[in-house]
Amino acid sequence: MGDGDTLVNVLIGAAINVFGGPILPFATVIGGAVAGYLHAGSREAGLKVGALAGLVSLVPLLIIGAVLGNVFLGLFLGGFGVPRAFSGFGVVIIIGIVVSALVYTVVLSAVGGWLGNYVRYDTDIDI
Repeated sequence: MGDGDTLVNVLIGAAINVFGGPILPFATVIGGAVAGYLHAGSREAGLKVGALAGLVSLVPLLIIGAVLGNVFLGLFLGGFGVPRAFSGFGVVIIIGIVVSALVYTVVLSAVGGWLGNYVRYDTDIDI
């Protein structure tokens, strides 16, 4: 948890994103802010660390989403006998969900990284 230790700061921010997500709204901003605050350097470094924390936290979130999506299909659509007419529409929906999750997680986490760096260097707040 040192200044400039990118991997550790990214993992801390990603853990806050993953575990805080179900509890806190906009937990991705908080996770990115913690990663950006802990990481020393310029605003670009805080932005980069926040974005990386969002990208790392996206992987478990997509895995959980895929599992829950399969359970939903199995329970509510009567198994996997979905007619072929809906397969293209399903692909469009899945792509939309993945892109939305990517934008929400990575962009908001990057904004949080920038804010965390701002709080560390340009305010009187000492955490």
